[in-house]
Amino acid sequence: MECKKRKRGERVFRFKSFGEHGYPIEFDGPFRHNVKMLLELGNSETNLSNGLASWSFQLEVRRHPPLHTLLFVVEEPMGASTQHHCKHCRYVGWGHHMVCNKKYHFILPSKNMVAALLSCEGDNDAGKSNLVELHSHILHVVFHSNGFGHLLCVNGVEMGSDLTGYQIMDFLDRLCTALLARKMSLCDTSKKKGMELRLLHVVAYNQPWFGQWGYKFGRGSFGVTQPVYQKAIEAIQSMPLSLLIQHLANFNQFIPLIFSRYQTFPDNSLGTLGDLFRFLLELKSRLPKENCGGSYNPGILVDTTCRWSAKRVEMATRVIVEALKSSESRWVSRQEVRDVARAYIGDTGLLDFVLKSLGNHIVGKYLVRRSLNPVTKVLEYCLEDISNIFPNQDLAFNNSNIKAQYKITGSQLTKDMQTLFKYIFKVDQKQAISSGVLSGIAMASRIILDTKCFA
Repeated sequence: MECKKRKRGERVFRFKSFGEHGYPIEFDGPFRHNVKMLLELGNSETNLSNGLASWSFQLEVRRHPPLHTLLFVVEEPMGASTQHHCKHCRYVGWGHHMVCNKKYHFILPSKNMVAALLSCEGDNDAGKSNLVELHSHILHVVFHSNGFGHLLCVNGVEMGSDLTGYQIMDFLDRLCTALLARKMSLCDTSKKKGMELRLLHVVAYNQPWFGQWGYKFGRGSFGVTQPVYQKAIEAIQSMPLSLLIQHLANFNQFIPLIFSRYQTFPDNSLGTLGDLFRFLLELKSRLPKENCGGSYNPGILVDTTCRWSAKRVEMATRVIVEALKSSESRWVSRQEVRDVARAYIGDTGLLDFVLKSLGNHIVGKYLVRRSLNPVTKVLEYCLEDISNIFPNQDLAFNNSNIKAQYKITGSQLTKDMQTLFKYIFKVDQKQAISSGVLSGIAMASRIILDTKCFA
């Protein structure tokens, strides 16, 4: 849109390569020198941030369809600041640093602010806005002239941005590397669908979401140290699922069904809590984003690459289930089940395949439980009647019903993650005390959640 406020012939920079080696310029000095070199390429702005010196850069995100955004840099002299000592530096433990005479705010504004700045009718509102004080930016970073900085906010797609959190953080990472920033800090309070990302990603990947860009333990709250933080992570990650399911089933009858939904994926072995959440996050990234109705069918009876026909697999499954029925809900060793089934199924390869794939799988009105005996180290199986959970639903044993039951959509996966997160990490204190396992998880997760400062 043509507008007098924006200069004609203004240079446009590529967003995806801004900050890469030699682009938009070759930086060859310390941070304070590199910032000045960068600002020489920007367009000087007036009437922004209460008259503070400001510059803008127009960034092209993509050409087709066209998408542009603006990067603003606001220079704030220490004399113009209400507080000479930076509260963010004190929080992360840099309070002993000498006071710098300048700091620089790097801001990717929200779409509403960009629209106001680019529209001729928005001149008055834009002129009165103090960019530094707004909290709705896509990205807001402040650098001291000594090269130490603080990431104040990142708002991705869920907050209305056209840029994802990954794109924003990649941009910031290139910028910090190019300008030779010395250290960055952040206070991580990010959430997604009500789940704290610093806990979710630590359990899955041994690092917070921001850890993908090098952010690590900076400073703990309430006396938490780095060794204590690491031990808490290891304790949660290594929690055996077989032990956890038994306790969670007392609080929510759907928990075993959620576990069973994902333990039936081919060649998938979920032994610990860390395995489970890592698998869920990786599966979510593989599901089609453009169609939330996209599905993934993990059931053993719908695997088209299986060397045995669906009919033979179904027959072997029936035989194994019948063998478990005669055990009257007690745990039976894998070898014992196999020996009983051998009287009806001569193909041992087929039996081994079904026994491997059937663990924590729903067959008819039964949930086939599989667990490793902690004493004998032998796999054991047991049947659990779940017809009372779905009293009005026909769980007939046939291929089409099992296939439909295991159709997983993006929304279903998110809902399952929310349920697991709630009953594992946000369990009521009284419930946690009554269970030694959940009490340990509650204590470890509290330590992780109390650690918000990363650098």
